Amino acid sequence: MNFLVKKTNTNKEPWYIHAGLYVIIIILSYILVNVAFIEPNKIVNLEKYYKKESRLRMLNLREAEILYKQKHGNFTDKIDDLIKFLKYDKSVIESISKIDSVSKESLTPFKNLTKFIFSPKIYDSLRCSPKSFRQYKISVDTSTVSETTIIGTKYVIECPDGYGKIGDLLNEALKNTASWE
Repeated sequence: MNFLVKKTNTNKEPWYIHAGLYVIIIILSYILVNVAFIEPNKIVNLEKYYKKESRLRMLNLREAEILYKQKHGNFTDKIDDLIKFLKYDKSVIESISKIDSVSKESLTPFKNLTKFIFSPKIYDSLRCSPKSFRQYKISVDTSTVSETTIIGTKYVIECPDGYGKIGDLLNEALKNTASWE
């Protein structure tokens, strides 16, 4: 006797288990791509921004120190004095507003920031590093001789996040020189 026996699959899983597994595979694939490619690129680009922005701010602080010395005869190690000087001194306003008569281009010694045009009114942009929001460290070589403080001719501006420095307290040849130039 030849009976046709129909085989039935008694272990057949319901469709929703497969659908759930596909959803889990898609989610895990997205997480893997995000962790392996997208997030590291964001971190690298953000680090490039912080480095560029911090260096532009330090270059503007250098220009402020140079103008401050031209006006007062010495450098300052107080960032608040520099910011007040930039904000209110007429010589700074004049140097920012100078325009070349031939090319009609600005002759300002200050660099535009990454996202903003430099303006003394946005003074907080010079105070702190964009990454950690800690103040830039400014030092001037000073000495005290018989109760008289002598302000030196060298200064250093250092980034608190390690993106470089401008100037040097020990070497006259490095005055106004950025470590990355």
